[in-house]
Amino acid sequence: MGENHRVFIDNPSLNDSQCFDDDGRLKRTGTFWTASAHIITAVIGSGVLSLAWAIAQLGWIAGPAVMLLFSIITFYTSCLLTDCYRTGDPVSGKRNYTYTQAVGSLLGGYKVKVCGFIQYVNLFGVSIGYTIAASISMMAIKWSNCFHNSGGKNPCHMSSSPYMMMFGVAEILLSQIPDFDQIWWLSILAAVMSFTYSGIGLALGIAKVIGIGTIRGSLTGISLGTVTPAQKIWRSFRALGDIAFAYSFSMILIEIQDTVKSPPAEAKTMKKATKLSIAITTAFYMLCGCMGYASFGDLAPDNLLTGFGFYNPFWLLDIANAAIVIHLVGAYQVFCQPIFTFVEKWASQRWPESKTITKELKIPMPIRGYRPYKLNLFRSVWRTAFVMLTTVISMLLPFFGDVVGILGAFGFWPLTVYFPVEMYIEQKKISKWSSRWICLKMLSMSCLMISILAGTGSIAGVIHDLKVYKPFKTTY
Repeated sequence: MGENHRVFIDNPSLNDSQCFDDDGRLKRTGTFWTASAHIITAVIGSGVLSLAWAIAQLGWIAGPAVMLLFSIITFYTSCLLTDCYRTGDPVSGKRNYTYTQAVGSLLGGYKVKVCGFIQYVNLFGVSIGYTIAASISMMAIKWSNCFHNSGGKNPCHMSSSPYMMMFGVAEILLSQIPDFDQIWWLSILAAVMSFTYSGIGLALGIAKVIGIGTIRGSLTGISLGTVTPAQKIWRSFRALGDIAFAYSFSMILIEIQDTVKSPPAEAKTMKKATKLSIAITTAFYMLCGCMGYASFGDLAPDNLLTGFGFYNPFWLLDIANAAIVIHLVGAYQVFCQPIFTFVEKWASQRWPESKTITKELKIPMPIRGYRPYKLNLFRSVWRTAFVMLTTVISMLLPFFGDVVGILGAFGFWPLTVYFPVEMYIEQKKISKWSSRWICLKMLSMSCLMISILAGTGSIAGVIHDLKVYKPFKTTY
């Protein structure tokens, strides 16, 4: 035993193995629980609050069925994607640090550029959507208190721009955290907040159903007369996009997996984390969406907590909307970290000699046990500029609901289905025209049709919104 101890001390490579992973980077510290928290933070976003509206368009049969279908597809393709974190051997193969890098390693060619473009445009769009959603929830808090204090007499009109600026300032500060694995605490906090507002929305829905003594809604969705036949079709298509957006997290799955320690193999941990996370979120989605529809029927609002389907108790609504804001603060960071990493890596490779880009100043942290903060001028300026840009664009967009549908439709097929399927086929060397190859291709083509329908419905909604479009005036 003494000899073994002495060998460990005298052998630097063994010492290094205690601190570094097989790729020379610092030991990853992520676990099944932190990965699950990251996924839940990414999945349960503002999309959950539009599910009552989505089910109202589809009805009691198609609504829950479509939601369950999306959850199964997302879980299956996510499992395919986790097997692509390492190229070749699933335990010792070369690591892919990002989604785009995995596509490059396994597919290569023009597909890398197409994938990168779609992924980063989608992440950029999500950051804009979350900024709008957070400002709406902040306005809802102000509005409900104004409405309550005036006894319902004051219309309490207000602009969303100041609230978007407040959200932007918070994101500028948080975006200065350099590494994805250092925001685990923010993801856990955000996950707790997501349960808080989802639970409040669910409880209010149950209370309303009990209060009215009946379950509203119909088997086929919103009735003709409330909307025209054409509107029903477009709304049903947009509902597909809303549900797809509610499950959009595949684009950051590889980045989350890159925070997980091994052994056991990262893919094994991520499959378990994905299974737990999607099971939990689907249960929440079903409950929140169905109870919201049961409460309001055809009149289910676009956003369950800010569309003022509920007015009382106003203090509980304030808590729910505050939880939404806190959650979106964390989710914004989870979705934007891949964009930050991509640009910073590109800049360091493009100008490797520039001290502005590569030099880091270590600042000791006042809290014991924390690593020194690494201040980098380029990182600080670039991340601040990014947040400012998303904030300004958010002020220009007054139609969150349709934007959500477009984002869901635009990102669902390529990022959640097509690339994971193609990479898995290449990784496992599945023979062309084999039964498994045919099934995977059929899954991909079916999901492409769903995305096209969802995109068509959402674009029709945007065209309708543009008729009353007023820049910088997203107001109640």
